[in-house]
Amino acid sequence: MSRTIVVVGASVAGVRAVRALRFEGFNGELILVGEETELPYDKPPLSKAILTQDDEPPTLRLISHDELEQLRVSLRLGSAAVALDPRERLVHLADGASVSYDDVVIATGASARQAPWATSSGVLTLRTLSDARALRSHLVPGARVALIGGGLIGGEVAAAARSRGCRVTMIDMEELPLQRAFGPLVADRIGRLHADRGVAARLGRGVRSVTGELGALAITLDDASVVEADVALAALGARPNDGWLSGSGLTVADGVVCDGDLRAAPHVFAVGDVARVPHPASGRYRAEHWTNAVDQARHVARVLVGADIEEGGYAPSDYVWNDLYDWKLQAVGSPRSHGPTAVVRDLEVDRPVAAVVHADEGGVATGGVAINWPRALVTLRRAVDGVNSAQQVAEALSELPAPVMVSD
Repeated sequence: MSRTIVVVGASVAGVRAVRALRFEGFNGELILVGEETELPYDKPPLSKAILTQDDEPPTLRLISHDELEQLRVSLRLGSAAVALDPRERLVHLADGASVSYDDVVIATGASARQAPWATSSGVLTLRTLSDARALRSHLVPGARVALIGGGLIGGEVAAAARSRGCRVTMIDMEELPLQRAFGPLVADRIGRLHADRGVAARLGRGVRSVTGELGALAITLDDASVVEADVALAALGARPNDGWLSGSGLTVADGVVCDGDLRAAPHVFAVGDVARVPHPASGRYRAEHWTNAVDQARHVARVLVGADIEEGGYAPSDYVWNDLYDWKLQAVGSPRSHGPTAVVRDLEVDRPVAAVVHADEGGVATGGVAINWPRALVTLRRAVDGVNSAQQVAEALSELPAPVMVSD
């Protein structure tokens, strides 16, 4: 009897899951369900190339119709999953149809947190291709763009908006942008990078209210000052798309709670932004990062086909990258530095090629950031293993050949 696996969510995790299942030898029926009518697309370009280029890059699409046919994947687009019945092994869709499964992989991702301020128009979010297209239409020379949130998405949109000649103001409650992702030393340098590129920053400030409409917004901060803007992006983070699982019997707590093999219940797995997984350092966590989605999809595929897997289950990669202007920042491990921080090469030049190593109270390396230096990232990923000291990692980086600066 043929076995059916249903993957719910045409995200990077969902697409990588169907690919990995075929690669690992699964020969049964494979169904990919997606809420949007768009062919599956990649999310990182939404805050980068989609905003800076008038023509959408060919690499945007995660998979083509031809590849879907070659992989023998049945694609069901345009109807969201609205309920899961693990007892009957059914996925119920918004159009009234139901899809039966032997195993199901939940890959429904996350949605942008909505702004709490009521305005008739002008406050946008960025999570989907239609969101990116709408935002791009407002990024015209001279437009006043306010970014409420200076994290990974907010920073990249700031860079994109400046490249299109917009006047940009970044508002964030943190004193340093991206401190939680890269640590205070790198965050301070990123703040100065934004300033050098013409971004006005209102850091350490919260938003009290937003009034007006598209073309005439007034953003009142917690110090009573007002930022005027034509359009604003609320880059306030994301929430997992797990509401449709209410009543399913799964444990849902800011994501689908899984075991070390990403199993949420018998015959039910979760991957990507929606999955809350065990973490050796923090207990459980939900990582909204591309690399984790890819790695989790591969792991679940191997579990589903009964392939050999590493003892202890899925191992989080703790890797994140950020593209800002002509800079690339790549981080591994934890940025929380309670011990010495080692800097390799010069962070203070206009476009540094450098690395920062974070350590715990005992001096053991816990994470690091490579700035415009991909080769350093390879060393960081090998060396940040809970054994090497930050000094040892810094010495290993110092022994690398001098990086060559390449102008874009």
